[in-house]
Amino acid sequence: MDPSVAVALALLLCISCLLLISSWKKNFGRGKLPPGPVPLPIIGNILQVDLKNIPESLCTLAKEYGSVFTLQMGVERVVVLHGYKAVKEALIDHGSKFADRGHMPVFEISRNGLGVIISNGERWKQIRRFSLMTLRNFGMGKRSIEERVQEEAKHLVEELKKTKGLLCDPMFILGCAPCNVICSVIFQKHFEYKDPKFLYLIKLIDENMKILSSPWIQIYNSFSSLAHYLPGSHHKAIKNFDLLHEFILEEVKEHQRTLDPSNPRDFIDCFLMKMEQEKQQPCSEFTIENLVCTASDLFAAGTETTSTTLRYGLLILLKYPEIAGKIHEEIDRVIGRNRSPCIEDRNKMPYTNAVIHEIQRYVDLIPTSLPHSVTEDIQFRQYLIPKGTTIIPILSSVHYDDEGFANPDNFDPGHFLDESGKFKKSDYFMPFSAGKRICVGESMARMELFLFFTTILQNFTLKSPIDPKDIDISPVASGFGKLPPSYELCFLPF
Repeated sequence: MDPSVAVALALLLCISCLLLISSWKKNFGRGKLPPGPVPLPIIGNILQVDLKNIPESLCTLAKEYGSVFTLQMGVERVVVLHGYKAVKEALIDHGSKFADRGHMPVFEISRNGLGVIISNGERWKQIRRFSLMTLRNFGMGKRSIEERVQEEAKHLVEELKKTKGLLCDPMFILGCAPCNVICSVIFQKHFEYKDPKFLYLIKLIDENMKILSSPWIQIYNSFSSLAHYLPGSHHKAIKNFDLLHEFILEEVKEHQRTLDPSNPRDFIDCFLMKMEQEKQQPCSEFTIENLVCTASDLFAAGTETTSTTLRYGLLILLKYPEIAGKIHEEIDRVIGRNRSPCIEDRNKMPYTNAVIHEIQRYVDLIPTSLPHSVTEDIQFRQYLIPKGTTIIPILSSVHYDDEGFANPDNFDPGHFLDESGKFKKSDYFMPFSAGKRICVGESMARMELFLFFTTILQNFTLKSPIDPKDIDISPVASGFGKLPPSYELCFLPF
């Protein structure tokens, strides 16, 4: 072996051992952690986790170690929560003590603890409170946002008509619609669907979702202090984050030049006005850097999650055309063909509402949620979990809990319908997570999914070139997110 290579490997081994010893010393004597598999030196339990399907392997471990168990992922100890009861007890019953964000190195490098997704403490509280208030003021869950979504749904229909009933890959078209909605809220902009800059931004977000769901990123997050200097897709993800930040910073600069405090146009204007109000406060959280990161968080989350759910949902409807047929019947009965769907229709359309909920449950888009962290030493069941311990709530184990859903492995809209065919809610439905860290844009995303799905099916019949029984709806990745396979379909106008 080359002497320099041997020295490098020895150095890496020494550093890894020091980091592991540091982690052990930090937690030694501080708590009685839940049981778990015996970790190997340096690498911990990473070999016992299938990096290509993390949710499934964690659920398998839960069968042996129980609904609350401990893993050593590299140098970091994490506590895993499995099943509705454990997740609810932590995130809802003890919500404030499980409210911090866990360690996410691939996000942290480009955000430096800023924004609404990975921030903690007082910074997170202030930015989240401001974001919720501002989104509500601009109509999240109210009429003005509904009108924006309805208008965007019309643009989407026009773009789909341009396919002329021919086979097409719906990925970018379905990404454009939710992206334009969040753009209208953050930048007060509407992009044409063929705009190169617009398509480039969507490409960045989609590319990062794929990278973040890859096995390599799970390794990177466990050994970031070492893996950061190795070649790998994490460099591409970080670069994409930086490119998105550059785009948003340009928008912020333009807003600074044209700001009218008497007439705020969008989220950026409101944030700039808040910065002006707090300019005399030396420790204000309202800075340009925090604005860029927060807007980036809202932009990426508001685009990718909704567009992926739409894309996956249409694939499922191709698989089960009889379900799509029942939605068509309900649309004809409640809405007809002469007006746009509105959010008030949702209460009159229990079957369609149930199908959309079942799509979100079945797709299980973010299967292990984003990691949490405990804000203080906490007695949880018979264990004492030390402050700062990373918590992984397995949302898959909630969405596929047979106590909450009779046939969890099957796609069945009946999971959200009672005996009389009326829509019924379920406490086991957590696609936006739960507790203090529940998604900021939940109500807007729910509105978009209903209006986009109903508008598409009001105007088109979906046709696959593949026989429905041969359509595979298994995810092609199951890491950070579950991603649908690529597919083509025809949008046949009525």
